[in-house]
Amino acid sequence: MALLAYLKSLFILQLLMGFVFVVSGLIINFIQLCTCILWPINKRLYRIINCRLAYSLWSQLVMLLEWWSGTECTLYADQATVDKFGKEHVITILNHNYEIDFLCGWTMCERYGILGSSKVLAKHELLKVPLIGWTWYFLEIVFCKRKWEEDRKTVFSSLNRLKDYPEYMWFLLYCEGTRFTEAKHQISMQVAESKGLPKLKYHLLPRTKGFTTTLQCLKGTVTAVYDVTLNFKDNQTPTLLGIVSGKKYKADLSVRRFPVEDIPDDEKECAIWLHKLYQEKDALQESYKKEGKFPGPTITPKRRPWTLLNFLFWATVLLSPLINFAYGVAVSGSPLLIIGFIIFLIIASIAIRRLIGVTEVKKTGSSYGNPEAKKEN
Repeated sequence: MALLAYLKSLFILQLLMGFVFVVSGLIINFIQLCTCILWPINKRLYRIINCRLAYSLWSQLVMLLEWWSGTECTLYADQATVDKFGKEHVITILNHNYEIDFLCGWTMCERYGILGSSKVLAKHELLKVPLIGWTWYFLEIVFCKRKWEEDRKTVFSSLNRLKDYPEYMWFLLYCEGTRFTEAKHQISMQVAESKGLPKLKYHLLPRTKGFTTTLQCLKGTVTAVYDVTLNFKDNQTPTLLGIVSGKKYKADLSVRRFPVEDIPDDEKECAIWLHKLYQEKDALQESYKKEGKFPGPTITPKRRPWTLLNFLFWATVLLSPLINFAYGVAVSGSPLLIIGFIIFLIIASIAIRRLIGVTEVKKTGSSYGNPEAKKEN
């Protein structure tokens, strides 16, 4: 076990995994670009192909969580709710406290067969992120600038396009609008006090516009809202760098299902419903802090082999020529080739580190609390 932990900590192995992810991602993005010719001919086929391509990329990240780090994910949900996983279109609400909260969500999507078709309401800046943003663009992910007057038209049109999506999807919403930090929490609670809303201890005040708009546009398509509350055993603070280094975490996810027909149609009443939901989420987190677990029965869905097999496929295809090339450079004795290869490794390391940086709490800023930014809903 000690040897395995040492191997996982080796930078060269982490770099090779990053190389596989980046190069396979570029190949996938190119294939996605080629599929655009299908859109006017057969939109359904375009979507199915792009779901499979996205799965091939995202499952490499899920593989890191499930197989490389061995992170455990336990669900707290009743069996009736679990039986519907992967069999209906839903809106999923997840707390935004951790660097890898999206990865835990993707893991659940993968285990119930909907990773490739999962959606999210994402900030527009992510569209510019190589691989991630480009793949999301072809997946018809809904992007927003978090300025309603600018977002209104594009968000409505993007959501309406998803009404006839051929594969079951989980549409993820981070209703808090940004990742939780203590500074943002203080500002958020000042807003709550000014609006006469109950204060939250573990969440930011939810921004209701995104939720009410998504529900309004997708009614008739989505059948339920899943409220997912995530926490980690032993007060762990997981990071993507920790996952890449092979560190194991223990994630607990409380999942509650709310049928769409039980949620008010009126926008103001729907907003009140969402605020109440976050008060309940706060109570769940308080209970977790005291008891070390969420209430209710537990289910641990088994990891599937496909994420590992998919990674091994790409590693075999891409690492063989890279290793042969590196060997050729080493035995050539050419200082120019050796220096060029070292520079390539340095550039690759920086690029991969910057991609990881997208998830880091201290580097994912927002305009939350800025008086010149858009008014919070």
